[in-house]
Amino acid sequence: MDSFLRNYESTELRIAAEFLSNWLPYLSGGLCKSCTQILSDRVRSINSQEDFAVSTPPIIDLNQCKEQGSSCNTHSIGRRNDSADNNDNADTHSLGSWKDEADEHAAEWSSTTETFSSSANHASPKVKKSWADMAQEDEIAEEEDNEVSSKLFNVNDSLEEGIPLNGAKPKVELSRDQREHIRFRSVKRQKDFICFERVKGKLVNVLDGLELHEGVFSAAEQKRIVGYVEELQEMGRKGLLKDRTYSAPQKWMKGKGRVTLQFGCCYNYATDKNGNPPGITKNEIVDPLPNLFKVMIKRLVRWHVLPPSCVPDSCIVNIYDEGDCIPPHIDNHDFVRPFCTVSFLSQCEIVFGSNLKIVGPGEFAGSFAIPLPVGSVLVINGNGADVAKHCVPAVPTKRISITFRKMDESKWPIGFVPEADLQRLEPLSDEVKDTLNNNYNNNDNDINSFNNNNGSRSSSHSWRRGERGRGDYSGRFGRGTTTFNRRR
Repeated sequence: MDSFLRNYESTELRIAAEFLSNWLPYLSGGLCKSCTQILSDRVRSINSQEDFAVSTPPIIDLNQCKEQGSSCNTHSIGRRNDSADNNDNADTHSLGSWKDEADEHAAEWSSTTETFSSSANHASPKVKKSWADMAQEDEIAEEEDNEVSSKLFNVNDSLEEGIPLNGAKPKVELSRDQREHIRFRSVKRQKDFICFERVKGKLVNVLDGLELHEGVFSAAEQKRIVGYVEELQEMGRKGLLKDRTYSAPQKWMKGKGRVTLQFGCCYNYATDKNGNPPGITKNEIVDPLPNLFKVMIKRLVRWHVLPPSCVPDSCIVNIYDEGDCIPPHIDNHDFVRPFCTVSFLSQCEIVFGSNLKIVGPGEFAGSFAIPLPVGSVLVINGNGADVAKHCVPAVPTKRISITFRKMDESKWPIGFVPEADLQRLEPLSDEVKDTLNNNYNNNDNDINSFNNNNGSRSSSHSWRRGERGRGDYSGRFGRGTTTFNRRR
């Protein structure tokens, strides 16, 4: 082993080898076959004692290299495009910033949590950035590039410019703003949920104000968020978070005892042992919003999911095991409207209605159920937030949800300071607003199509309504199945 490498631990060498192997296509871009092989051998030798297999990725076409000199085909696939070189300068709303925001969480927790700080300092005299995390971020950016490029590439258009003689297709290079706008336009949105019920003698659409947004977070982003939540959960188990940030009650009955993580404020669902009523507890301190969650909030505002007038400053993470549920409730008005919840790992149903009934442990009956696809964002506002109650029946498999809410300023905990980087957020410019209307299904002609006898929606739904929600829900958790009934 090189004498220089002996100064590093085996774990550091393994991370370095993994990182460099992932970057090899870019590092070798423009090199001849001989130089590429030398570089590959050097990367392989970094961690040879650990038998870490590093090979030249197959996407490098060595036959394209010129054997004379060091100049290679400038159209080599291994050459990194200009837009990828700007990762470190990307704005905080684009994928390139997920690395910068999320990789700082170790330093953040060391400054906000005394216990974690002392243990981290004892383990290592300095905070090191993980090369593996950097490589993972490049995989996220690469996936986005591939996804967008596959949608845009047009063979007929390429013929006008001429396809290279070797038959390789020219790569479409887009700026980050262009890629973001493409992702933004692909978001599916629905805000036309309808379910009429009699409330104080009047027929009311109790779902008015609900919106469902799909495609806001890519599969790679979801994976990263879930992994981060699992890290936070482990920190909570080890006592590295503030006392009220992490909560894992004992499961004394089916559906009770899900794990929660609260950031920004501590919220009581019921009167606690100290006599504090339901709502935000002013004297309890929890950890601030993690950086990665703030990146999510910026995305939600920038992509017109949440209005800039209601930027969340707190969140609660619910970690469901099989059979866990949330009983019927209306969110406390210590939080202003709207608020939203993001779903991860598995799909479940959320049930709405002005008169939800508890059938049994984890079993509820209500007027309308909305499936929440993985990665979707449900915005709750208007009647959907204040007239209808909502609940989550016992889930058939593990699920994670993150609910973002803005506190009423008069309810701020003592010592609370708003996050500086969440101030004055702005959505994408007005020129892209027209794309929203194309993704909405605003068919108001159906609004009078309901059963006057019981005030519920009739079965004459549009195709989208038929997919997105079902009237008259009675859900029972058992063997991973849920039963829906629609009143005719």
